[in-house]
Amino acid sequence: MPNHYNFNLSHIPNRTFKPRANGVTMVMDKGISLRQAEDMMSSSADYIDFVKLGFGTSIISKNVKEKVKLYQQAGIKVYVGGTLFEAFIVRNKFDDYVKYITDLGVDSAEVSDGSVELNHDKKCEYISTLAKNFTVLSEVGSKEEGVIIHPARWIKMMQSELDAGAFKVIAEARESGTVGIFHKNGSAHSLLINRIVNKVKIENIIWETPQKSQQVYFLKLFGCNVNVGNISVDDVIPLETLRIGLRGDTFFSFLPEDMKNELN
Repeated sequence: MPNHYNFNLSHIPNRTFKPRANGVTMVMDKGISLRQAEDMMSSSADYIDFVKLGFGTSIISKNVKEKVKLYQQAGIKVYVGGTLFEAFIVRNKFDDYVKYITDLGVDSAEVSDGSVELNHDKKCEYISTLAKNFTVLSEVGSKEEGVIIHPARWIKMMQSELDAGAFKVIAEARESGTVGIFHKNGSAHSLLINRIVNKVKIENIIWETPQKSQQVYFLKLFGCNVNVGNISVDDVIPLETLRIGLRGDTFFSFLPEDMKNELN
């Protein structure tokens, strides 16, 4: 693996390189300024694959088109949040949504139904239509606390949406990390997660993990190149250190057994 770190430390797990299909990091831009976006690109661009202009922030944020270009110049795909997609759909404005994201210059799109009830065949139709011109990420799971979706339904929806043309499916956790694949207290629905990965290829899933403990959970479960999303702007570098065992939570995860013995 080419050394792109400041020191070639041994026993660092092999991270994938951009453009990558595994080990994807999706970052949530909640309306940061153009200058903040420039700072993020300066420090973290190598470790970011997607930027989501969270929920409906792209409607009211300034310099959105400039940020889109900035991210894309760094080899990052950009899309607006699924909540905004749903805001157009509930108003019967799908064509306007396509025009809006086309005018913004984004190259990707998120299709979700976490806030509105959407016929699943219709959702797959939207995915197929958008996939002709955009990289589509489809989100599965409700944004509402207490809404339980049976694992078999999660699996069926994920498989159908991938078949419809989604590049990856996103397992819903919301920006709070307290719904969907997580309990209200932020702990993982381990049974649900295990059932999903028994049927859906792990590389086809992005797990929303806004909390550090959730990132640690998936890194320990699936390794350094698991796909995670809803990462805050300030957590990109800290996440990367978690991925390669340079932070206490994953310090011993990638070391050989003989290094885990007591030091003399």
